[in-house]
Amino acid sequence: MALRHDARRGALLMLGATALFTLMGALVKLVGDRIHFLEIMFFRSVLALPVVLLIVARLGQGVRLRTQRLPQHVGRALTGTMAMSCAFFSLTVLPLAEQTALTFTTPLFVTLLAIPFLGERVGIHRFSAVLLGFGGILVIALGQGAFQGSINPWIALGMSIAVLHGVFSAMTTLLVRSLSATESSTTIVTWQSILMTCFTGLALPFVWVTPTPWEFLLLLGVGLVGGIAQVMLTEAYASAQVSSLGAYSYTGILWAVLLGWIFFGDTPGIATFVGAGLIVLAALYIMQREMRRGVKR
Repeated sequence: MALRHDARRGALLMLGATALFTLMGALVKLVGDRIHFLEIMFFRSVLALPVVLLIVARLGQGVRLRTQRLPQHVGRALTGTMAMSCAFFSLTVLPLAEQTALTFTTPLFVTLLAIPFLGERVGIHRFSAVLLGFGGILVIALGQGAFQGSINPWIALGMSIAVLHGVFSAMTTLLVRSLSATESSTTIVTWQSILMTCFTGLALPFVWVTPTPWEFLLLLGVGLVGGIAQVMLTEAYASAQVSSLGAYSYTGILWAVLLGWIFFGDTPGIATFVGAGLIVLAALYIMQREMRRGVKR
């Protein structure tokens, strides 16, 4: 599959993938009332395997599992599993819009973790953006009643876990950067899918709840919608530069507000919009600084 260098196509595919990933989150929230989030993760992971193999086949590279860096692949799959666990659990307890906004914190933690893991120096500009992003988290927390003694303990836990998703997602990003120096993207993705399916499968006997026919359809929807979104995301990255597409992913907050209202009757308060705006602004500024630094190298 050759790079098509079609910025418009890439933007449309990224917008579509973002909308579908948000829809997947809504489906997770719908089925998460009774089905354990680890069971939902298993269905998501196992149904992603055929999608990944389809992508690899389209790339014409074949399934390449041979590697000399298996421990790093295992570490990447572990952090990816933890990130998905945090996302799926927080979806079961938080309103969709708030959960989506809080999972946008990955660039903030990538910036911070790059200091000890990669030895990078973070200047005043990026560090200020990180502080701005964390300010957005506090605004959302205040809107939920934090620091006023009125916040629901489950909401507080869900918000903490949603932010923790950013930590594990950032660790995953840094591990992928390291693996990319010697491994092809198809090898990384294939190992990720196989190992994450195994990890969630190991937990399945301990959390299994037999789904009703309706719940089973929702679980299939999680896997199908997530798989299609994954294909669209891959096609988007094959059509345009990654740096030019990142901003479109933040349309997810708009979809989260709409789907949260349609499916759950949630109406986010002003604090959610202000906090989400601060987080997105910080992430976009960090992205812009990274692009500038990449040009100078």
